[in-house]
Amino acid sequence: MKLFEKIGNHEVYVIAEMSANHAGKIENAFRIIEEAAKAGADCVKIQTYTADTLTINCMDEPYIIHGGLWDGYNYYQLYKEAYTPWEWHQALKEKCEEVGVDFLSTPFDTTAVDFLEELGIEFYKIASFELVDIPLIEYVAGKGKPMIMSCGMASVEEIEEALDACRRQGNEQVVLLKCCSQYPAQYEDMNIAVIADMKERFKVPVGLSDHSFGSLAPVVAVSMGAQIIEKHVCLNREIESADAGFSMEMGEFEQMVQDVKNAVAIKGKATYELTENEKNGLGGRRSLVAVCPIEKGDVFTTENVRSIRPAIGVKPKYYKSLLGRKAGKSYRFGEPIRMDELD
Repeated sequence: MKLFEKIGNHEVYVIAEMSANHAGKIENAFRIIEEAAKAGADCVKIQTYTADTLTINCMDEPYIIHGGLWDGYNYYQLYKEAYTPWEWHQALKEKCEEVGVDFLSTPFDTTAVDFLEELGIEFYKIASFELVDIPLIEYVAGKGKPMIMSCGMASVEEIEEALDACRRQGNEQVVLLKCCSQYPAQYEDMNIAVIADMKERFKVPVGLSDHSFGSLAPVVAVSMGAQIIEKHVCLNREIESADAGFSMEMGEFEQMVQDVKNAVAIKGKATYELTENEKNGLGGRRSLVAVCPIEKGDVFTTENVRSIRPAIGVKPKYYKSLLGRKAGKSYRFGEPIRMDELD
């Protein structure tokens, strides 16, 4: 598992969320894993549930979804269509191992946790909607493995309760993800600035689970200190699935991975040390230079000395203290003023 290794190296750990984008075909799932690995993902994530472990097949009004991508579905219909068959999991895990990416899943009840334990999963993801399911979090935390918890819709108190649930089980290996639980998320609702506050407040690594379009939100998140980026991916949006409408195609995902790496490079570190490239540019600074012949004993004036490029003489900060003094030597046109003139 690369998660804490990359965080420790101040790199960004990138999760490709498959979710329902296999569209019910294991061949699509294999291709998503292969293409995500080629695009630079560190991890491919799936979700482990059935419609019956998440909800009940009820058509009462509270069970009907209104608006958004899933308008008109009841919850049971959506999850029945979107789930990843449990009999695929072993093969998907093996495919991840084959192409060199981590395998991760989100369990939604204790039976899913037990199933994933039998598979030998190395770490777990808790979805935003389950952040308030404290018994589930305690059960997962009790397995003693790292946990990534999304915080969409969560208050400070709810995040603290979830973290406390992990700590009661002796599990301190927790990462939080800022998340806007909209599908797709709108920029004005994302409030990525809270990432810095989350890191300071909760004292754990923080990342972004992103449902917006494009790479902009992950790049901004990295600049705010995000160390994990999770993004839904699909082979192409023409393959119909419950999540295709807000998922990245593989070419877009590859560009996002590169954009995130560039953002890390641009962010750099808080330092005033010069880079080697900057050192090479020092010669382009200004300095004090004789701009006409000066004889020994002549007075330095604004007519015979100027601050110009390149940096071959003393720094311009000495200009005023130089004016009015007598030259201790002769200077030819273009010759730098020596430091001993100021001694």
